[in-house]
Amino acid sequence: MSGLTVHRAHGSGSGDVAEGLLTMLAVVVVCLLAAGYGRGVQELWARRGRGRVVGGRRVTAFGAGLVVVLAADQGPVHRVAESSYAGHMAQHMLLLLVAGPLLAAGAAGLPLTMAAPRPLRRLLARLRAAAPVRRLRRPAQYALLAAAAQTLALWLWHLPGPYVAAVDRPILHAAEHLSLVAAAWLLWAPVLGPARHRAPAPVSLLLLVGTMLPASALGAILTFAPEPVYPLRVLGPDPLADQQLAGLLMWAPMDLVVLVAALAVFLGWLLRLERERPDRLATARSGMPPASGAATEGMVR
Repeated sequence: MSGLTVHRAHGSGSGDVAEGLLTMLAVVVVCLLAAGYGRGVQELWARRGRGRVVGGRRVTAFGAGLVVVLAADQGPVHRVAESSYAGHMAQHMLLLLVAGPLLAAGAAGLPLTMAAPRPLRRLLARLRAAAPVRRLRRPAQYALLAAAAQTLALWLWHLPGPYVAAVDRPILHAAEHLSLVAAAWLLWAPVLGPARHRAPAPVSLLLLVGTMLPASALGAILTFAPEPVYPLRVLGPDPLADQQLAGLLMWAPMDLVVLVAALAVFLGWLLRLERERPDRLATARSGMPPASGAATEGMVR
């Protein structure tokens, strides 16, 4: 019997009620984030001028990220995810590769802080100044934390046990999506966030490649597994083909997005080197030591 007729994700009855309540909660949270972000941006623009500190493109990116989060959890994407593992994987890739980067590009930290009540602002300032948090914000430590969070969330929720539990329990399904969005936001923040908060280019490259490899490994396992590794009731009408398609949906888009981002970071790094240290970059390209000032002067004479 096909996975479509054996099981529908989240079941019915009380599960439908719980899912409806969680959907309403998700919409409320997204609306609160949008309102807080908009309030913070309005205050920043009133103080510094329209488009300053947080530009219009970042505002658009953050709004688009929130829309993608809602679209991934509702409508056609959600209906497809209910009946096949490949659809569920497409839902996850939307959260990881579209929503997460867009939210990170929105540079929401400062606007949301500005919109917070004054006591909460003071608390956040104290937390940022604490020694453990300062250590975690160093580029190397932050890269390790972000890579570990992304890899843990990706592998944990795609192991058979946690995946089936998330399919059967709406609260775990919501936690799954929340952790995936948070991990992706954390990962892409030092790559796409404000220039003052970005990690150095070498650290960003290692971060991107280091998170791509475990995801590729998981995608390859799902693609080349000789038989389904999940219960048939959570797979589509053709269980093995559904699992293989899901593996490809994880493998190919993840590699493509990360490689494009890594190439962009690398090219941007070279351009900055050329602007800031043209002599050193030219020397690196030619492989010859730079001529000293006195030697150059003597050659001219």
